[in-house]
Amino acid sequence: MCGISGLINCGNTETLVRMTSVQSHRGPDDSGVWERHFADGTYIALGSRRLAILDLSSDGHMPMSNANTRDQDATIWITFNGEIYNFADLRSELEGKGHHFRSHTDTEVVLRLYEEYGVDCLNRLNGMFAIAICDLRGTSPIVFLARDHFGIKPLYYSDRAGKLAFASEIKALLEVPGIEARMSIDALHQYLTFLWVPDPLTMFEGILKLPAGHYALWQHGEFKIQEYWDLTFPPAAHNFERSKSEADLAEEIRARFCASVEQQMVSDVPIGAFLSAGLDSSSIVAAMARKQPVRTYTITFPAKYRVGESTIDDPNVAKRLARQLGCEHHEIVVEPDVADLLPMLTWHMDEPTADPALIAAYLVCREARKQSTVLLSGVGGDELFAGYRKHVASTWSATYRQMPRWARSAAERTVLDLPAMRGTNLKGSVRLAKKMVRSAALSPQDAFIRNGTYLDAVQKNALYAEDSRRELTRDPGVQHRAAFHRVQHADFLNQMLYLDTKIFMTTLNLTYNDKMSMASSVEVRVPFLDRGLAEFVAWNVSPALKLKGKWRPVTKHIFREAMRSMLPHEVMRQPKAGFAAPIDYWLAHDLRSLVDDLLSESQIRRRRLFRPEVVRQYIDEHRCGSQDWSMQIWQLLTLEIWMQLFLDGGDRVFAQRQIDASQGIAQPTPA
Repeated sequence: MCGISGLINCGNTETLVRMTSVQSHRGPDDSGVWERHFADGTYIALGSRRLAILDLSSDGHMPMSNANTRDQDATIWITFNGEIYNFADLRSELEGKGHHFRSHTDTEVVLRLYEEYGVDCLNRLNGMFAIAICDLRGTSPIVFLARDHFGIKPLYYSDRAGKLAFASEIKALLEVPGIEARMSIDALHQYLTFLWVPDPLTMFEGILKLPAGHYALWQHGEFKIQEYWDLTFPPAAHNFERSKSEADLAEEIRARFCASVEQQMVSDVPIGAFLSAGLDSSSIVAAMARKQPVRTYTITFPAKYRVGESTIDDPNVAKRLARQLGCEHHEIVVEPDVADLLPMLTWHMDEPTADPALIAAYLVCREARKQSTVLLSGVGGDELFAGYRKHVASTWSATYRQMPRWARSAAERTVLDLPAMRGTNLKGSVRLAKKMVRSAALSPQDAFIRNGTYLDAVQKNALYAEDSRRELTRDPGVQHRAAFHRVQHADFLNQMLYLDTKIFMTTLNLTYNDKMSMASSVEVRVPFLDRGLAEFVAWNVSPALKLKGKWRPVTKHIFREAMRSMLPHEVMRQPKAGFAAPIDYWLAHDLRSLVDDLLSESQIRRRRLFRPEVVRQYIDEHRCGSQDWSMQIWQLLTLEIWMQLFLDGGDRVFAQRQIDASQGIAQPTPA
């Protein structure tokens, strides 16, 4: 796992060193830069920060070349972030074709695979990656960038009239002369809609994300992006394989899943796993425990924080499972100074991300780093097998739409009049029910998008100040609608899973898992996102076996059946939970004064983005208990912290501290 960076026709050696240094948390073990000036004036440079996972020796130093002896003879250079789980098989194949290796790293396997197959190497790779390669074999240099199939690893870029810069984190791009931190108003509109900004936009004007499953080529000053893979689904009328019984299908899924877990356990450093009370992380730990003793990590909060927070797991379930599986279990009880944490975590995230789960993700990684450098995570299970409440809600909505209009009207009045139920386990269910009735008149696609939002069009229109409202030109759901269009032939459940996989999972869950783990120099792997497993499930598991039943649908049915023999009944019947945080408690206590300060009338007026009276209304209604505006207040608070850091210059304190701490490590490799 690493942090990569690169420059084409902009910056210089000092710029590249700063770009690598500001990402030192991504790779504390080694640093390197390579650069070349060409006769026609072209300048190309690559940088790397290395977190050593495989082959801990200096043979894994990057940027790495294909030269067998002297780097001066090299024709291909690579900087690489990620892990390739089938690297051993690929290495054997390449050795059979006459390639010689200087290291035992997967980085060199990617380098030689590109040397052999060019861009076609990508669909030979099973893993997570962001790749940058400079190919000098032709008459003019080619720079090849690629991001893995699901977007597990990030890759950001800025393309300005032939001047290209790219990096694993936006903060590195802000070290490049000419790249300034300016907010995108279209991205702001998306952020207020979804709590985060979907790919390919970022909150920064002129800085974009290379989409998952895409590569890019730069040559002769032109930068072109191309898709190389997408997750596909059969038509809605597809006749799923009938030769296998449900039991046989469950057995094959279990075998494929356990094989993925085993493959992702390869490491030369200590490895562990997140463990909640949920099905996904429990399944990963059970599969790992078949091969070796496992270190497991559960995060929880003191009892006072958990009142009414149904999304926070019961740590005792995880403790009992760990004992049963023979794990070395670590229960991490935290009572963080969240007001102190938020600026630092926002800096690590690069963009405002209003999901408080990222705090829990950071805290568990920080503590786990004391014993483990690699952790396995259950991200992706809900997207493959239909595990979210919104999937259940969509089933109910289809039935609800068939009710007579008078009955729906009565139900809507009843639901909308319900109190917020804060401080009880019903809070989340009431919030979801209100979203459902508000979207009941919409098409299934529009209702699904609407149920994933936190401020609707009317609310945003009331919130925006007049100047910012006039600047809005983009439909915030444009990526969602485009994704629905791509799979319009599929069953609607699979359409939802496609959107969750391509947008929600990639832009939110995978992004904060990457950034929060890398903040503590921890590599997180995601066995559910094995490409072969995902493609098998998409084409061989019918929607009825993912979400089974109509009135009380069972989420992830086929996966539950697959893991039934490996997990206790207590885990199988646990409600959906996972990483969460006590946001209500924090807003009422730890963050109360910070909210009043950062969201004060004077501060809101200074920004000229929102109407201060509407912001104050959210705060007052939330505090008196008449409404649950917790996520919206968290959203506005996170945004203000981000603006203070990146627009007002507060990020320079964090950036310079990182650069100063890592100076003297990176030295350029001469061309």
